[in-house]
Amino acid sequence: MELHPQLIEKEGIKEFVVLPFNEYQALTELMHDYEDLRDLRTAKEESKGEKAVSLKEAITELGL
Repeated sequence: MELHPQLIEKEGIKEFVVLPFNEYQALTELMHDYEDLRDLRTAKEESKGEKAVSLKEAITELGL
């Protein structure tokens, strides 16, 4: 992804960054994807040693 930031300085010090809205949205989606992946990895680590459930069993248990 190519970003097109505009830097805003205050007294010669970089203070803010402005991005086109579509680039902001893309970054937000990437951050959410990263958080979801991190949550999945944490859940996987926490479930180590537990009995696995087949997809068929999960569907039945969930009533789908």
